[in-house]
Amino acid sequence: MTHKNSSKIAIVGAGWAGLSAAISAIQAGHQVTLFEASRHWGGRARSLKVQGKDALVLDNGQHILIGAYHQSLRLMKLVGVDEASALWRLPLHLIKPDGTGLALNNWPSPLNLVWGIATAKAWRLLDKWRLLQKAFEWQRNKFSCDAHLSVADVCQGLPQRLMQDLIDPLCVAALNTPSHEASGRVFLRVMQDALLGPSGSADLLLPKQDLGQIFPHAAIRWLQNKGVDCRLGARIDNLIWHENSTPHWELHGAHFDQVVVATTASEAARLIAPFNATWAIQTEQIEYEAIATVYIQAPTHVQLPHPMMALVAHPHAPAQFVFDRGLICQQANTPGLLAFVASAFRESKVALEAQVMQQALDLLKTLGYSAKDIGSLQVLQTVVEKRATFACIPNLQRPVSNPHPNLRVCGDYIDGPYPATLEGAVMSGIQAIV
Repeated sequence: MTHKNSSKIAIVGAGWAGLSAAISAIQAGHQVTLFEASRHWGGRARSLKVQGKDALVLDNGQHILIGAYHQSLRLMKLVGVDEASALWRLPLHLIKPDGTGLALNNWPSPLNLVWGIATAKAWRLLDKWRLLQKAFEWQRNKFSCDAHLSVADVCQGLPQRLMQDLIDPLCVAALNTPSHEASGRVFLRVMQDALLGPSGSADLLLPKQDLGQIFPHAAIRWLQNKGVDCRLGARIDNLIWHENSTPHWELHGAHFDQVVVATTASEAARLIAPFNATWAIQTEQIEYEAIATVYIQAPTHVQLPHPMMALVAHPHAPAQFVFDRGLICQQANTPGLLAFVASAFRESKVALEAQVMQQALDLLKTLGYSAKDIGSLQVLQTVVEKRATFACIPNLQRPVSNPHPNLRVCGDYIDGPYPATLEGAVMSGIQAIV
């Protein structure tokens, strides 16, 4: 969307995509009004209170950023977020409780990757050589492949141990989709940015604070200081287009030159269907994956060896990662609080909690904690986001960002190089204005 002069822009939705669009529009010299239907800023990346424990604030999921998320980090800095205070930065570690897995040092690429592979425990020398060969093969192919290939296809030839220890966790972390179902093309793009980007690109950035504090609240303060009208609880029932001598959009009785829809895919389809039914139908057909987070309270002295650890996932062990919230979010004062994350979750909540509890018991046993510690574990809260991310499958046709003149759409589901991540949402919001 290119503007020669200042325009009045309505942005519908104040998640990470909508906030990024609003910031970009202000930087481009436009007048912005921001509408958010809910009572909180930040969209799906939000915090919530635990029932019966008002003082305890949890996140609706364990959202991970990586060092390669340059646009997200740039906007956070712009609106006054101090990275060191907001995020825990550490080199990529996909270490399991038994000490096996991949751990990178804070070295330039590709030395960090080569050294991490060379020193990985429990991998045979031949396995390590095959992984290096595969990485250089991806590089020769410029980290691209045919659209119909899955992650399992582009990793063909790698031993099962490497798929289980490395590729599967990376794929779930990046695409929230199992490797045999996930898009090889999107996976390779993320691997290119993370593993072969500037120093620090592969670093994990874990929120030290609740999700609202690491970007949305600071973004709103920045926007309001710039004169943006930010409206909570302002649902847009429909978009009205006036085609006359001065064409314009009408929302809540006000007139706008441009509209940016930054809502969920289903809400965007509803709003845009009267103007582009084909776009709406395509958007409604996107399939979604659920992500579940099971918060388990351990004794307060329990601490994991690393802030985030990989787990061996299988049909009866659904969680792929565990986060030590007491270690990561020290300001929240929640020692012993462990967050187990199950992406592409397809079980019942009851079955999930039982299976994850068994994973937690096994985890503490492997780490050498006592029977008393293990026996005191309790499920504190389970959060299931049924439409957390779109299924990032091969040949996925994602909707375009311009379904109608003077109207743009942004969100992590819009056509772009990234999967359903915070960076994908931010990039989409920026591009809706450029």
